[in-house]
Amino acid sequence: MKILLILIFSSLLLIASSANQHQVKILEKIFSEISIGKDIKIWSDNQDILIGLTNNQNFSTTQNSKDANVIILKDATSIDKITENQTVFVLEYKLLSTVKKSFGALFWKKGRPNIVIVEPRIKMQSIEITKELEPYLEEKIW
Repeated sequence: MKILLILIFSSLLLIASSANQHQVKILEKIFSEISIGKDIKIWSDNQDILIGLTNNQNFSTTQNSKDANVIILKDATSIDKITENQTVFVLEYKLLSTVKKSFGALFWKKGRPNIVIVEPRIKMQSIEITKELEPYLEEKIW
């Protein structure tokens, strides 16, 4: 019985780890396809994501939110970490409405990743995107 529980627990950990790695790969692709006019330095309130993004050549990460120019938010409790000159990307769709400074979101719906980039917000923040991200542009938050 103990072996069965250990196998189930191990499987759940493996699945969770795989989903997190998939999310990190998508975020790497998104941030490789945008330009904010300077080198991208990322901070996230999710340490697993921050660690996963650490070895990317297109941008760097930081442990201090004040040193970052891009913030990845998973939780609304971290909203107070955002300063005026930082760009924000969220990991829940409802945070797009809550965090008016956010330009896009990566969230899971029905087991699939969804990407939304709000066109008026990227224009307002002078964020440039490549053609790769154009299919994810939305005029407004639904």
